[in-house]
Amino acid sequence: MNAIQIENVTKKYGNVTALDNVSFSFEFGKIYGFLGRNGAGKSTLINLIANRIFTDEGRILIDGLPAQENMEVHEKIFCMSEADLYDTSLKIRDHFKWIDRFYDSFDREKAFRIAEQFHLDTGKKFKALSKGYQSIFKLTVALALHVPYVIFDEPVLGLDANHRELFYDLLLQDFESQERTIIIATHLIEEVANIIEEVVLIDRGKVLLQENVDALLEKGYCVSGLASEVDGYCQGKNVIGRDELGGLKLAYILGEKDPLPQNSRLQLSAMNLQKLFVKLTEKGGN
Repeated sequence: MNAIQIENVTKKYGNVTALDNVSFSFEFGKIYGFLGRNGAGKSTLINLIANRIFTDEGRILIDGLPAQENMEVHEKIFCMSEADLYDTSLKIRDHFKWIDRFYDSFDREKAFRIAEQFHLDTGKKFKALSKGYQSIFKLTVALALHVPYVIFDEPVLGLDANHRELFYDLLLQDFESQERTIIIATHLIEEVANIIEEVVLIDRGKVLLQENVDALLEKGYCVSGLASEVDGYCQGKNVIGRDELGGLKLAYILGEKDPLPQNSRLQLSAMNLQKLFVKLTEKGGN
C-alpha cells in the first residue's frame, strides 16, 4: 500500500500520554491538512514519522516498510521541521551541497531557482538569516526534494504575506508537476483551506476525524436566532458548539441540514474550516 500507515501508535512522556492508540493513514497523492491545538500530539506524531523519536507501542509503515531506523525509507520521506536542525555556521549554498550528497532526489538547481524567487541570499550563513528567511531556506529544501512524502511543520513561520503566497503557489505547481503526498501541519487554517484535500484533526492524543474537506464543510453549518427557536431546531442534531449573547444564540452543527420551519425567523449559514476546528476541539471530540 502506497501510504504512511500509523498503526495503533502510543507515545508517552512520563505520565503524559501524547498519543493514545492512534491509527490512520496518509494516502499517496493527496494534500493533507494535519490540524491540532498545541499539545494535541501533532508534533509528536510528526517526529515519529520522521524517525526522530520512537513509539512505545504500535508501528509506522511507509509504503509497507517499517519507518523506524530503516534506511530503505530515507528517499521516501522528508520533514520540514519548525525546529532548527541545520548547522547554523554553514552558508546556505553549502547546505545545498551537503543535502545533495545525502539525498539522490535533491535537485540543487531547483533549490537555487527557488531561493532566487524568494530573494534568499545563498551566500549567507544560516545563523545570519532572519527567522522568516530561515523558514524560507527550509521550505526551499523541501520543495527541491523529489520524495513521495513531504511534511511541512508550520511552514510559513515568520513569513510575510507575499512570501506565504509565493510558497503556496510553488507548492501547488510542484504538486501538479509531480504527484506525491504533502502534509501541512499549521495553525493558519484558513490560509490552507483552499489547498488541502483532506483534513486530519487530532486532539488530546486521539484522532477526532479524517475526512475530505469539501464533504466536511458540506456537513458543517450554523443556525442563529432566538435561543428558544435555536434550541428547538437543534433537537436530535450533533451540536458541536454554541455561542450566546443575551436572548440570541448561534449553534454549530455537524450533520444533515434540515430545512427551516415555515415562517421561521432562524437563519442558516455556512461554517468555515477554522470555526469547525475550533468548535470540535473545544468539545474535545465528545
